[in-house]
Amino acid sequence: MFNEETLLQELTFKAIRSSGSGGQHVNKVASKVELCFNIKDSLVFSDEQKTLLLEKFQNRLSKEGVLLLQCDESRSQHKNKELVIKRFLELVNAALVKPKKRIPTKTPKTVIKKRLKSKRHLSDKKANRKPPELS
Repeated sequence: MFNEETLLQELTFKAIRSSGSGGQHVNKVASKVELCFNIKDSLVFSDEQKTLLLEKFQNRLSKEGVLLLQCDESRSQHKNKELVIKRFLELVNAALVKPKKRIPTKTPKTVIKKRLKSKRHLSDKKANRKPPELS
C-alpha cells in the first residue's frame, strides 16, 4: 500500500515535558513525544489515499491538516517515540482499509411464518379476554 520508511522520514517529532506528578525529575526531562504529520504535503500517499485519510482523521486534525499524536506512557523518550510511531502506523493502516460492501440478505420464510404465528397467538390470547357476545 505505502512505503513505511519514506513515511517515517516525513514525520516530525517534538519532545515535551510530561504533565502530572513526578517530583523533581519531571521538571528536568522532556520524555513526552509529540508526532506531527502533514497529510496534504505527504509524498507517500496518492490523492485518493489522502482524501480517505483526511476524511477518517477529520476529528484528529488541526486547522492546517496536521495530524498530532502524543505519547507519555513511559519515562523513556525513546520508548515513547517507538509507541507513538507504532500507534501512528496502526491508525494509518486502519484508515486505508476500505470496508466491504454489505449485501442485504432476504428474510427466510420460516422466520416470517414464526413471527406471524406468534402474532396470531397473542391476538387470540387477547381476544379470549373479552366477555362472550350473547345475542
